[in-house]
Amino acid sequence: MQKFRLYLQLLRFHKPIGFLLLLWPTLWGLWLAHRGMPSFKLLLIFIVGTWVTRSAGCVINDIADQHLDQQVARTRTRPLASQQLSPKDAWGLLFFLALVAFGLALCLNQRAFYYCLAAGCIASIYPFMKRITFFPQLILGFAFSMGIPIAYAATRNEVPLHAWYLFFLSLLWPLMYDSAYAMADYPDDIKIGIKSTATFFHTHTPQFIAILQCLIVLGLIILQVLEKLSPSFFISVVIVGLLFLYQQWLLKTQQPFRAFLNNQWVGFVIWSGIVLCL
Repeated sequence: MQKFRLYLQLLRFHKPIGFLLLLWPTLWGLWLAHRGMPSFKLLLIFIVGTWVTRSAGCVINDIADQHLDQQVARTRTRPLASQQLSPKDAWGLLFFLALVAFGLALCLNQRAFYYCLAAGCIASIYPFMKRITFFPQLILGFAFSMGIPIAYAATRNEVPLHAWYLFFLSLLWPLMYDSAYAMADYPDDIKIGIKSTATFFHTHTPQFIAILQCLIVLGLIILQVLEKLSPSFFISVVIVGLLFLYQQWLLKTQQPFRAFLNNQWVGFVIWSGIVLCL
């Protein structure tokens, strides 16, 4: 039973925020691609697939960072970093998750399947980007937005141009909120040489985040026009803007992790607006 709990901890089962942040853009894409609620089967495949993908990403991340995690106060108690689980345990769990994800991808059409493979490749390389570039959050944006082209491919067997607009709009969101997350780890990252937008922009990171937040709000207004959403969608845009202002206050008061967590509501508000305004 103890080992089972450690596996759940490795999967971040106790921290659903990552699952939600990956799920919301996927649901935006599903609803817009279908112009309404998708079939229950398709919805189930995407929800389960999102959870499996996020869980596999956590395992890959912990395998790649097990030695670095030992040097960071927030992560040194993780199962691999604390050596409560062995790398062999983690690889076995990752292989199982990959099989489940592959099986779910086979339930979709061929075009969607290929996009799933591309998403898996991007998610696999993300944990290593913090050693190469100051913008690993950009790679995370690509990984966390791949649910959108997959949703369009699965629903329409094509990915039209406006779907790619939604993809790149969605990409800005992880770049923004993961920069807030990186601010929380800034002291440890500087000490051990981890690269991030926070270590690049340093004290100007809140301003960088504010620019991205403004671009996202503007992008949502354009999305309303492109997707012919009802004028009521602007209410969601206003609420998102207010949430961003609240996040800026949290950053100003040295609460970057709370600012990061607040983004689960941003994703929900955008999805709710799409559902109600199609």
